[in-house]
Amino acid sequence: MEVVPLGSADEIAAVAADVFEAIVARKPAAVLGLATGSTPLPAYRELIRRHQAGVGPSYTAVTCFNLDEYVGLPSGHEQSYRATIARELTDGLDVSPERVNGPDPSPDCLPTAGEGYEALIEAAGGVDVQLLGIGSDGHLAFNEPGSSLASRTRIKTLTAQTRKDNARFFGSLAQVPTHVLTQGLATILRARHLLLIATGEVKAVAVAAAVEGPVSASCPASVLQLHPHVTVLLDPAAASRLERLDHYREVYAAKPAWQGL
Repeated sequence: MEVVPLGSADEIAAVAADVFEAIVARKPAAVLGLATGSTPLPAYRELIRRHQAGVGPSYTAVTCFNLDEYVGLPSGHEQSYRATIARELTDGLDVSPERVNGPDPSPDCLPTAGEGYEALIEAAGGVDVQLLGIGSDGHLAFNEPGSSLASRTRIKTLTAQTRKDNARFFGSLAQVPTHVLTQGLATILRARHLLLIATGEVKAVAVAAAVEGPVSASCPASVLQLHPHVTVLLDPAAASRLERLDHYREVYAAKPAWQGL
């Protein structure tokens, strides 16, 4: 795991955009793993800015896989994660909607949606780089504390706190779905490069547990310690609880330029 302490959310956005552009420039048909939420938005805006300025690579051949999807929303609902990703990133990069995938929450497909999504990712050759955020309790995607470290894509019940947190997007708590389809921790670990972004003091305790604590289902994000290629981008507030922060700064400052992330 490479921990990269940076100076601001804007700096994180630039570095994250560099990672995505590098893989697409090297592999035009790259498979990108996308996350929703507020944390990735600066990176998404930076990717779109560069693309529209004509300084980024073409994304027409990429394939995208979303981490999760709500269950029970009407087709085309603006708060579905498919619609959210289109609005926040893929439309701005001119990625065809047919190349953006998410777990299928339709009632007829729901019983086998997890297995179907796993097969779809495998058929695409696996995810080249997966963007991730972390919850204040250490959750990864919708894998809440207590989730199996060997879990695959499956249906999960949203906790009351998670539904309250997401109510701001829906107008009322009653409109927030109770269930979600989410990639499991083992599914996430199959991606070739994991790129975790964390900003703000509210994430500091979870970041410290994930990076420096024991691998435990009590902190699902700690499973990232088992992956051979993980990059963690942190602003000063999110990095503030790390005991080895000076070490991470020293190592990153001395990193050979040719090595990249």
